Amino acid sequence: MTPSRRAVLAAMAGGALAGCAGPQSTVNRSASVTGSPSAPAAIATGRGTPGSSPSASASRAVTRADIVARYGHAVPHTWGFDAPAVVHALPTTGRVIALTFDACGGPGGSGYDRALIDFLRRRDIPATLFINSRWIDANPAIFRRLAAEPLFEIANHGTRHRPLSVTGRSAYGIPGTRSAAEVYDEISGNQTKLTRLLGKPPRFFRSGTAYCDDVAARIVTALGERFVSFSVNGDGGATFTPEQVRTTVAAAPGGSIVICHMNHPRGGTARGITAAVPQLLATGHSFTRLSDALH
Repeated sequence: MTPSRRAVLAAMAGGALAGCAGPQSTVNRSASVTGSPSAPAAIATGRGTPGSSPSASASRAVTRADIVARYGHAVPHTWGFDAPAVVHALPTTGRVIALTFDACGGPGGSGYDRALIDFLRRRDIPATLFINSRWIDANPAIFRRLAAEPLFEIANHGTRHRPLSVTGRSAYGIPGTRSAAEVYDEISGNQTKLTRLLGKPPRFFRSGTAYCDDVAARIVTALGERFVSFSVNGDGGATFTPEQVRTTVAAAPGGSIVICHMNHPRGGTARGITAAVPQLLATGHSFTRLSDALH
């Protein structure tokens, strides 16, 4: 882990990513960074073996039973934000930044920060929106509008907003999934919903709290998505003041993936982003959706 990465994680103490959990959650920084209802039985991944025809590839599916058979007895070796294959930054050193906003759903987490989204629209700032199944259920009309706008892309933020674990580990007081089967349910439940609503499967996944173990991260890949974490915690789980958001986001280096939240309209995220983005534009930075930067 680089010194800058350690600094980012250290700065998360206190606020962290608890904003996804709602006001009743507690922050648990003792979790080590080192070491639902069932979804439909099959999810078509659209990814076949090399050389397979498109029709054959599209018909391939990974079932819950497949995941249990392959990963049910696997022992995880990591827990936190840094599992192998998890994406933390863009593959560039140029002045390009990916703004990502989580919508976590559930009690205390199904709000809509209209001021934030309207600002992004006015300034034509692209962003990737990680949306939880519960938030979609609470905001169906808003979701449809967001999904129809090319400025934004929709990514998978899970079905019940759980940290992604095969052993039941928790993060910030939120219980994690307890097995490979529950990991499958957490990913594929919302994957199925988004595929139906968008007409295509989502490309990217972020778990509730962004925590995962290495086995769970491999299951994300097996289900055809890429686990995207972050390199800059822009709003401290929707706990930062507007000034804290501004200073944190405005200091993001090129290649950063910034995580903030779009489900807490009373927080400081919108005002902070509204102040930070013009500063970054003035210094020659630009913004991208994840799908336009990660190939």
